[in-house]
Amino acid sequence: MPNILDTAIEFLKGVGPHRAELLRNELGITTYQELLEHYPYRYIDRSTYTSIKDLPYVDNYVQVKGWIDSIKEIGIGRSKKLIARFKDETGSIDLIWFQGGHWIKSQLKISETYQLFGKPKLYGNAWNIPHPELTPFSEVVRHTGFQPLYPSTEKLSAKSLHSRGIEKIINTLLPQLVGKIEEPFSPWIIEEHRLLRKEEAIFKTHQPSSLQEIERGRFRLKFEEMFFLQLELLMRKGKSEKEIRGHVFQTTGDYFNDFYAHHLPFELTNAQKRVIKEIRKDLGSGRHMNRLVQGDVGSGKTLVALLCMLIAGGNGFQSALMAPTEILATQHYENICELLGEMSIGIHLLTGSTKKAARAKIHEDLNNGSCHLLIGTHALLEDPVQFQNLGLVVIDEQHRFGVAQRARMRAKNTVPPHVLIMTATPIPRTLAMTFYGDLDVSVIDELPPGRKPISTIHRYESHRVALLGFMKKEIEKGRQVYVVFPLIKESEKMDFHNLMDGFEAISRYFPLPQFQVSIVHGKLKAEVKEYEMQRFVKGETHIMVATTVIEVGVNVPNASVMVIESAERFGLSQLHQLRGRVGRGAEKSYCILMTGDNISKESKKRMETMVATQDGFEISEVDLQLRGPGDLMGTQQSGALQFKIANLAKDGQIIQLARNTVQELRALDAELVRDDHQKMRQRLLHLLAIKPNWGKIA
Repeated sequence: MPNILDTAIEFLKGVGPHRAELLRNELGITTYQELLEHYPYRYIDRSTYTSIKDLPYVDNYVQVKGWIDSIKEIGIGRSKKLIARFKDETGSIDLIWFQGGHWIKSQLKISETYQLFGKPKLYGNAWNIPHPELTPFSEVVRHTGFQPLYPSTEKLSAKSLHSRGIEKIINTLLPQLVGKIEEPFSPWIIEEHRLLRKEEAIFKTHQPSSLQEIERGRFRLKFEEMFFLQLELLMRKGKSEKEIRGHVFQTTGDYFNDFYAHHLPFELTNAQKRVIKEIRKDLGSGRHMNRLVQGDVGSGKTLVALLCMLIAGGNGFQSALMAPTEILATQHYENICELLGEMSIGIHLLTGSTKKAARAKIHEDLNNGSCHLLIGTHALLEDPVQFQNLGLVVIDEQHRFGVAQRARMRAKNTVPPHVLIMTATPIPRTLAMTFYGDLDVSVIDELPPGRKPISTIHRYESHRVALLGFMKKEIEKGRQVYVVFPLIKESEKMDFHNLMDGFEAISRYFPLPQFQVSIVHGKLKAEVKEYEMQRFVKGETHIMVATTVIEVGVNVPNASVMVIESAERFGLSQLHQLRGRVGRGAEKSYCILMTGDNISKESKKRMETMVATQDGFEISEVDLQLRGPGDLMGTQQSGALQFKIANLAKDGQIIQLARNTVQELRALDAELVRDDHQKMRQRLLHLLAIKPNWGKIA
């Protein structure tokens, strides 16, 4: 028997073929089920009225009872607008229509009492309400509850599928679904968490009459969404552990022991030791390792990765380290070569710039096994790159690599190599439980001894002269300065400093021959970029003016000042990464965030967070709240983190509760064979069939 929820949306009364096509193109809604899962993003209390005198104090939609006192049209042509003066016993406010004024004017009547619904806005010094909804009071049907507001688009609104239009078709659908919405949860889960049943939760979410109904309905639906995500992730992980065997690294080996005894540059932190023990346990277990290592800027992730690659080498296996940019790959190569010193370990660097003859040598050494460690960029994915016995793949900043690319790296050996993922972008706990829920996660939450805190300061454009003076004093002490800009060329749409203007201004203030200024950006040829980088690394230039190409991959201990221009243009995570370029030497270091004099509340919050803390995990939590999970993980277009109703920034407790419940379920019935678990099993099988296996290809 067909499920009514699978019915095509065009068959719903009030939709039809044309609107159905719009809903599909604009919101991805094609069936009754998908319309049902188009949940409100907010609710408005339509049971009360607000006085006009109180409107400036209400940051939301309001309902007002009053009358039209006067109507006028101003402007000509396309700029013509309609303005109506609306009054109640407490005051008056202008209503403004920028479109359709002629038609609207013909519908309005002076002195008639209306119910007004809209959102007050402040233009200049005056409050008004643009494009309000006006209903003659004699025709008003009083709401006893809360009106839902639905996401819509400009194209949908043009066809009357704005929030109210979507509400109307959902209200047409709901009566047809009474008794037809299947309950997927086993009774014990509903009882244990005192959940509403699925059908009741759906109705209370779309047609609530109280705040309590909204909260209970949305809690149930959020819990269900997170529960099945966690069930999918943990089932995949359990299946992979059973089916995919990994290389067994039986010993730490001579390479590891020699390096640890004679070449280790400093004592490992307790956090590094703990993470290495976790990885060693994986490598010796016989199961395939899929582990994510999180660590703040400068926490020593690369050293941990090197020690793991030495374990692989000591057990007769090759390793590969893949980085997202040539600069970072080169930095890894140079650092690791320096760390290894005279140890007899074959190591090569392969990037897009590697010459043909050098490539041929690398391919030969990989095939005959004399190359133990290959470091590179996307070039490692090329078909000619074949290993004799690849045992470990380390992926740095993995969110910059696509799914297909990671899968190709994994296929470089018949027995899948162990995978170690590193990220210097601390990931909030809720994201780690969802996006990486099927991976094992290690955290290096301790910085090596000797790293001094970086003093972070927010300054406005009006402090420019003082900033230049401070930079000059630091240079006179023998220090070096980064100045980072968000743009290369001036944009007509954005009134921000750009790299070229900034370079010229700094060069005028710091003239030759007393001062040397480098410039580095992504559009420079690789050899020019490298030349300028090396000049700065060697201390031949005092100031490096750059774009975010120096976000990763540049290590200059003598650089003590990081100036970030137009800092409001950067996300928190990027600001934190840039700050990590300084504070690597023995001297006191500074990060100065320069912004315009007038910045948004959100930008101000980012600046305040940077000044208040250097804890990457704390910063990542704020970043998640401000930007959302998709932007944070670079997955906005992938669909990997697009939830119907749950919010990773706000629903951490629900996510944890769902994960705990899944673990409880798997302890009871790991294969979901019990009769009361069959609905959950069916839902899980559907998810496994339609979604990619993130863990397998991570």
